[in-house]
Amino acid sequence: MKCPHCAVEIHAKVIWIPLEYDSEGQWAIEKYLCPNPDCNKMIFYLAMGSYGVDSHGSICFYEIQKRFLVNPKGSNRPPVPPQVPQKLANDYVEACIVLPDSPKASAALSRRCLQNVLREVAKVKPGNLAKEIQEVIDSKTLPSYLVEVIDAVRNIGNFAAHPFKSEKSGEILPVEPTEAEWNLDVLEALFDFYFVQHDVVRKKRAALDLKLKEVGKKPMK
Repeated sequence: MKCPHCAVEIHAKVIWIPLEYDSEGQWAIEKYLCPNPDCNKMIFYLAMGSYGVDSHGSICFYEIQKRFLVNPKGSNRPPVPPQVPQKLANDYVEACIVLPDSPKASAALSRRCLQNVLREVAKVKPGNLAKEIQEVIDSKTLPSYLVEVIDAVRNIGNFAAHPFKSEKSGEILPVEPTEAEWNLDVLEALFDFYFVQHDVVRKKRAALDLKLKEVGKKPMK
């Protein structure tokens, strides 16, 4: 599993703390301690299901029907790359945090963030989100894998069924299954393309120009 605090892949021992039964089943706290020395934070889930006792006498849930991340608050998404502007990062982080409680609110925030990326970075003409997506696709500035994932935002979002959604991307409207999480996946891919990879290439070019200068050659144009 990935630690939701530090996003590092970890192998941590689970400790189950049974709570109470209700009409749905047995509730319990699922507890971990991140072993990453740079993190070392507690992770708590609230879970509901059925449990038993293993051969060592420890409580073990063998069927989990519901599971909610309690600490840290939010979904288990990777951190925003430092190259991403703060305005975009804030919307993305907030969309991640509210996802478990309100997919509708998360989708509204991620759609707004996507629209800001398209307008401020891809320089599309401001309009509705569906048309802006089409414009960036038609510009042929995106690699094919990104064209496919960003085009799916319109298909999953079902703009035809919800015309008002495409006109005002920030509206709190019903979302299709998986739409909220898919929007976050798309934003992560766009962040990598527009900000992270651009920064990597810039640094590599600067290093190459320095080497060229050292041997008395002109920098790359």
